[in-house]
Amino acid sequence: MNGAARKLTESVARSPATETPPAVPSATEPIPAPLTIHQVWRWLVLHRSQLRTLAIGTASLALFLLSWHLLTKYRVTVHVRFVNVPSPEMVFDSLMRVSRDNKFLSHVFLSCRRIFIGFAIAATIAVPLGLVMGRFRLVREIVFPVSEVLRPIPAIAWVPMSIMLWPSNEESIVFITLLGSFFPILLNTLHGMAMVDPVLIRAAQCLGAREASIFREVYFPAALPHVFTGLTVGMGVAWVSLIAAEMISGQFGIGYFTWTAYSLVQYADIALGMICIGVLGLGSSALIRGVGRVVMPWAKT
Repeated sequence: MNGAARKLTESVARSPATETPPAVPSATEPIPAPLTIHQVWRWLVLHRSQLRTLAIGTASLALFLLSWHLLTKYRVTVHVRFVNVPSPEMVFDSLMRVSRDNKFLSHVFLSCRRIFIGFAIAATIAVPLGLVMGRFRLVREIVFPVSEVLRPIPAIAWVPMSIMLWPSNEESIVFITLLGSFFPILLNTLHGMAMVDPVLIRAAQCLGAREASIFREVYFPAALPHVFTGLTVGMGVAWVSLIAAEMISGQFGIGYFTWTAYSLVQYADIALGMICIGVLGLGSSALIRGVGRVVMPWAKT
């Protein structure tokens, strides 16, 4: 009996021990606490400036639409005639109609493409040229008189000359768009270079900075806010120049769409084209300002 018990004890000792698995703590997902009145009030206080701007802008647009609706509904004629002006409802119906037509979307796409090409070429040339003109007096004395002679010439006056210069209407329209945005970018860049504090330049020279370093570390950052101002203004002038060129010599684009609507006495399409031009110009300028805020977090553009 004792031997059997001893063998049983030895077999139990030689058998692998059974371990109880460790207790896994129950993972409870954190439940987000509901917003309190204090947190909501704090968020409103922190963003009161943006909310105020949004509220004023919304009220301004609502007042504009209401005035437009009343003037066209009652056909007001007080020296300015609103008899044939389309109402907001008519323009909205026109928008719903053309939004289903790929031809209108192609007009929008072609105008945006022309703006992008012309504006990109103008910025690529005008910004470096303005920086060099602002740094080197000889270059400024050579280029500035020519630019001042060409700058007052309106975009419409360039249409016949551009048709003679370029082999196609597309290239002539892009050229007119380029001219419209070129001079505002050039002058604002030149003005930014002239506004650089001379103390910063002398300080960099005293620290042993070379010409390239001074240009890169002092001149360019100081002139950058003015450069983006010129880009914003140039974008607006580019749209004005583009629409004028499309109305006169174009066969596609928002300007051509608006002029064709006038020729066919489609007043709602005229207003739609004008609103589309305004929205596209607003969006492109806002895009430039957004890029400026990213590039220059220290400045207001």
